[in-house]
Amino acid sequence: MNIDAEQLPELTKRQEEILSIIVRTYTQNPEPVSSKHIVETHDLGVSSATVRNEMAVLDELGYIKAPHTSSGRVPSERGYRYFVSRVIDNSDLSDSEQRHITERFQKMPMGTEQWMRFAAKILARTAQTASLVTPPIIESSRFKHVELVAIQGRLVLMVLVLHGGMVQQRMLNLAEPVPQTKLAETADRINASFVDLYPQQIRLKSVQLSLLEREISELIVEIMDSVNSHPVRAIYREGLSEIISNFPDEEGAQQAIRVFEESAFLELILTELIDPIMSDVRVVVAGDGHDELSQLSMVLGRYGVPGKMSGAVGVVGPMHINYGRAISSVRYVSTTMTNMLVQLYNDQDETQ
Repeated sequence: MNIDAEQLPELTKRQEEILSIIVRTYTQNPEPVSSKHIVETHDLGVSSATVRNEMAVLDELGYIKAPHTSSGRVPSERGYRYFVSRVIDNSDLSDSEQRHITERFQKMPMGTEQWMRFAAKILARTAQTASLVTPPIIESSRFKHVELVAIQGRLVLMVLVLHGGMVQQRMLNLAEPVPQTKLAETADRINASFVDLYPQQIRLKSVQLSLLEREISELIVEIMDSVNSHPVRAIYREGLSEIISNFPDEEGAQQAIRVFEESAFLELILTELIDPIMSDVRVVVAGDGHDELSQLSMVLGRYGVPGKMSGAVGVVGPMHINYGRAISSVRYVSTTMTNMLVQLYNDQDETQ
């Protein structure tokens, strides 16, 4: 699991157990946790005085803190980070929950808006907090084929098809009129030369082509670079209104609203925080250095076809979210979506 955490002092097994109890108790009911409550609800085999002493150590190390004049303690940012990186048990989804998620996904048409909306809904419901899902986009566009159609005089319509189904159309104003037969032959030579290539590979190959073919190749590369630089994707959100009241103050609620409502800001956050290589989930506690996220915790992950296309899934909430369910939910939903897309991609390749 990927979490940007400072070098955290090691705790004893008992201290870890007490910290875990405090975090889990507080995420279920955000009220200060006392040593008396810990002793009464958990069989630790030690006295209340020992628990108080261990809590004093955790407080001194900065893992828990006392809110105002309360005798109880609540987790600190550092405490959440330690819990997530070293203590948490990630198997918070039962087998029946996992089967239910998989079966529901299999009933939805893959890659559609309905599929994305369902992913956001099932993720919010399972993680018990707000969720977001972005559709998969091509990580780096690859050429599939091009068509050239004579319109009138020097005017030509170019239809460029990229892997993943993206279609781009451009009008070309050539130096001189070119008959349709020659345009078709030119398109055939380009298709044979560029199939499955990335923009940089097309640049290298195009130097060997005729003047007309180079002119068209330059436009193809320009379009592909533009697609790579400005991916357009919707963002499907679910559950924000239900959790707004869970934030301890207005600042946290405003930060959550901004993440959900400002698409450009969210895209920037996802680009910065999610590993470009699909590996494991990323847990972000109190923004991990991003002031605009200082009151939030996020669990983010990628899904898609490795090296081909990817989208993002994640959950957002106050720092006292249920990290076990959040991590398990994001991991399982992203893995399920990945497996389905990989199978679809392989099936398409076999039929081509």
